[in-house]
Amino acid sequence: MAITIDEAYIQTYQNNVRHLAQQSSTRLRMCVQETNVSSEKHTWERIGLNEATEKTSPRQATPENDTEWTNRTSVTSTYHAGDTIEQEDPVQMLVDPNSNVTMSIAMGMKRRVDDVIIAAATGAALDKSGTPNSFPASQVVGDGTGVLTLSGVTEVFSTFMDNDIDVDFNKYMIIGSTQLRLLQLLTEYTSSDYVNVKTLAERGFLANWMGFNWIVSTRLLAPSAGQISCLAFTDRAIGLQVNKDINTKVAEDPSTSFVWRVYAHMVMGAVRVEDEHIVHWHLKDAMS
Repeated sequence: MAITIDEAYIQTYQNNVRHLAQQSSTRLRMCVQETNVSSEKHTWERIGLNEATEKTSPRQATPENDTEWTNRTSVTSTYHAGDTIEQEDPVQMLVDPNSNVTMSIAMGMKRRVDDVIIAAATGAALDKSGTPNSFPASQVVGDGTGVLTLSGVTEVFSTFMDNDIDVDFNKYMIIGSTQLRLLQLLTEYTSSDYVNVKTLAERGFLANWMGFNWIVSTRLLAPSAGQISCLAFTDRAIGLQVNKDINTKVAEDPSTSFVWRVYAHMVMGAVRVEDEHIVHWHLKDAMS
């Protein structure tokens, strides 16, 4: 940082720092299950289905359903970021570089939380024995050749219904900016015959539509060139293990001219807990 910080020295007459356009907070953390623990791994227990049978005679033996228990395991990793500010920099600037660098680093850490969640959504999910479980093909809608359409939205919603997912569960649809543009061209998305146009006019897009809470992210994965992996899931689909939340420190380093060191780190991991609660919507990332 010291080699470019002179651009913000006092002779520029800037009295505030403009952070470059960037996602400044996590958008997906509120959409998942979260647990705070102190172990390297965390096991998320899952219980199987139970079905009732007809009692056909008096004094019939009590049924034994042998309820199936399974699990998924999240494994944590440490993520960090840092920078330095020379002692002479703050006194030659009208802005406080320490606080602004700290803010910039913190925003980057929050974006990394979304990356951890997105990677876990369709990646191999480990169980307690360490066996990887691939994302089921039955939970994939589209093959990457079609763009976002109303029919596609209803197909994703239908997949949840086929899995008997309760309609009262919060459902989130994570899309890219191109998919948002396609939404804005749908009559069913913009017409007052279908939606509250006042909300649309104020925000530019509807946060709630067709049973989903819509979230736009530029960090979604690209299965192949020109494709995008959009995600639809409930708040039971993904587990986020947080051993240590985002922690930032600013201190002088006596070993290097007492430069100010800004450092942030976190320890967390995520895993797909319930396959039936997540749909991978495999789309062409284009307008047509």
